[in-house]
Amino acid sequence: MLAEPTRLRLLWALRGGELGVSALAEAARCSPTAASQHLSKLRLVGLVDQRAKGRARLYRLRGAHVRRPVVVALSHAQRAVEEISDYE
Repeated sequence: MLAEPTRLRLLWALRGGELGVSALAEAARCSPTAASQHLSKLRLVGLVDQRAKGRARLYRLRGAHVRRPVVVALSHAQRAVEEISDYE
């Protein structure tokens, strides 16, 4: 589930709090339709929650037990990529 780059970008965007599909699609560099499909899969496995606000759907990481490992793993990956870039 986490091997897909778009899903990782969606999770990273959600680390700061709730966002709607349009903002998430922009952050993940995909269409709102693609973002919705990925978010649906992330909901299915329990990584994100959704709530309605009028006609909009807002998404957030399911809780601290999800947020913490996502932030740590993606921060570590970012540092590793930066270190590789330093050597090239």
